[in-house]
Amino acid sequence: MRLGYVQAGLVRTRYIEAGDPSASEAVVFIPGTGGHLEAFTRNLLPHAEHYRTIALDMIGHGYSDKPDHDYEIRHYVKHLLDFCDALGLARIHVHGESLGGWIAAQFAIDHPDRTASLTLNTAGGLNTDPKVMERVYNVTMKAVAEASYETVRARLEWLMNDPSRVTEDLIELRLAIYTQPGFVKAMEHILCLQNMDIRMRNVLTEESLSRITAPTLVIWTDHDPTAPVATGERFVAAIPKAEPLVIMDDCAHWPQWEKADEFNALHLAFLARHS
Repeated sequence: MRLGYVQAGLVRTRYIEAGDPSASEAVVFIPGTGGHLEAFTRNLLPHAEHYRTIALDMIGHGYSDKPDHDYEIRHYVKHLLDFCDALGLARIHVHGESLGGWIAAQFAIDHPDRTASLTLNTAGGLNTDPKVMERVYNVTMKAVAEASYETVRARLEWLMNDPSRVTEDLIELRLAIYTQPGFVKAMEHILCLQNMDIRMRNVLTEESLSRITAPTLVIWTDHDPTAPVATGERFVAAIPKAEPLVIMDDCAHWPQWEKADEFNALHLAFLARHS
């Protein structure tokens, strides 16, 4: 695996890559709210046996640049497009988890010529549940504003159906990210999408999803803390080339980590059908 930085437009962007570095098509993994590329460390090498495989820290996230403005979906989509241009990626098999799914779906809507396939993993953007939004804001902001081993562990345990799946190295890594200078302000910019007024001008709709032309896989879980399985069914119903909904058992919001072998097998099978 190769860990490095690239200038994606105005954003110096941290990314990790494995597989053939010269391929103009790649699998690109996008993490969720307040996340970072290490969310996919259990998926990179199995995918790299077959594809150029990349994960990145989106604008404002991880160790990428954090410009001083709110991050709405259009900013993430532009960043992803600039990132693809910087790495010479003509088309991507884009996989987004949570907020990453929201970004990936909008990218597929706006840039169909650059989207080889789309995977939505417990994706955001279709639900506007004030209680969930408040919970996401509070547990995430507390993990940054009161950053400690305990608050970061609590944020990570929220992602898992079984808290024992949170590893010590994951806690220490996220604590290091969350205690960077200026990260409290960056997290406020990230969490702007939990503000209802801002969220509503960014939401996905059945109409917008109907414009996605890429073959699409929607993955949900039986214990997702952000939205019920019915939300996954709404994604499938709205996207013309969506395959039947896949529900992973004994998982919460990080199935690619919690049940990595199962996830890798089903995702690679989907990619094989559309490569």
